[in-house]
Amino acid sequence: MWLKQLSVLNFKNYAEATLHFSPDVNAFTGSNGAGKTNLLDAIHYLSLCKSYFNPVDSQQIRQGDDWFMVQGEFDKDGKTDLVACSLKRNQKKQFRKNKKEYTRLADHIGLFPLVMISPSDSTIVTEGSEERRRFVDNVISQTDLLYLDRLIAYNHCLVQRNSLLKQAAKGGTLDKGLLDVLDTQLVELGTPIFEKRKVFMDEFIPEFIRHYEFLTETAEHVSLVYESQLMEDDFGDLLGQNLPRDRALERTTVGVHKDDLLFSIHQDMPLKKFGSQGQQKSFLIALKLAQYSFLHKQKAFKPLLLLDDIFDKLDEKRIRKLMQMVSADDFGQIFLTDTDATRISRIFEALNRDVRIFGISHGAVNQREIA
Repeated sequence: MWLKQLSVLNFKNYAEATLHFSPDVNAFTGSNGAGKTNLLDAIHYLSLCKSYFNPVDSQQIRQGDDWFMVQGEFDKDGKTDLVACSLKRNQKKQFRKNKKEYTRLADHIGLFPLVMISPSDSTIVTEGSEERRRFVDNVISQTDLLYLDRLIAYNHCLVQRNSLLKQAAKGGTLDKGLLDVLDTQLVELGTPIFEKRKVFMDEFIPEFIRHYEFLTETAEHVSLVYESQLMEDDFGDLLGQNLPRDRALERTTVGVHKDDLLFSIHQDMPLKKFGSQGQQKSFLIALKLAQYSFLHKQKAFKPLLLLDDIFDKLDEKRIRKLMQMVSADDFGQIFLTDTDATRISRIFEALNRDVRIFGISHGAVNQREIA
């Protein structure tokens, strides 16, 4: 699978642009703030129906305009699909495939899978467990729509249970009948979510270790552990045992919404505290490349790989190993951003891989060369 063409109208800092891509490597080069990353985000919209960086769709509209559109042509096994996303201010987002609008955006997820690696991924290491769960859910959801449906339903049920706990705290009485119904729904939805995450991590962790060791030439020992309250206890029992605590705190304190990933380096030292910036970035890149490998295996075709400002905080050796890795046959079409077009040409010329370079300046695109 590869993206043949991208068109944007009134999207972020672009009034209008159309780009024709190589099935191999495509690089957006230019100064900081020119709009390179915005093009990657437009591609992300076409794949996952939303921005990678900002959940508010209306904020993607170019300043001074009232609407935006992103459109792309995907080639999969010689068949072309036209995908379009548009939004008018204060209206519902519209998403179409071959001019037919989706009734549920979830039905589009996974059809054109991609993996994005960005400096903003640092939050997976530095922020709370929600960021790490989001990473896991993003990977699984691109391969399993039932998982995504269960996750949406679980989160909706969780909101209802928390609301019930807050009402009980204000009124002094708890509707036990409604609580039992919500607890049953949480267990029925949460238990298979846990089981799916567990199976996924069993397959994912060896891929992560493989990529990290290649990228760093086994420079340091790292580990990745999936942590869940459901590992040791039945979900229904946990809800019952923790009800007094839940009532005191006015929120549900147990369940798969508390799952986490533990990142360690140097014999189980927390990566967040003891890992350098380069080590943390190598860890994150290995996570994302393992995501790519998992999607590739599940889909039986190669997803898109988007690399945003990938060379920052990596030494020359790790840059060389990363480019060597993504230039192998295991990877398909690649999009990347960099401030230095000459560096891009030099790297991929050494790897004997074609690269199409687009010069970006203030929301304008100039296809400068095909190396």
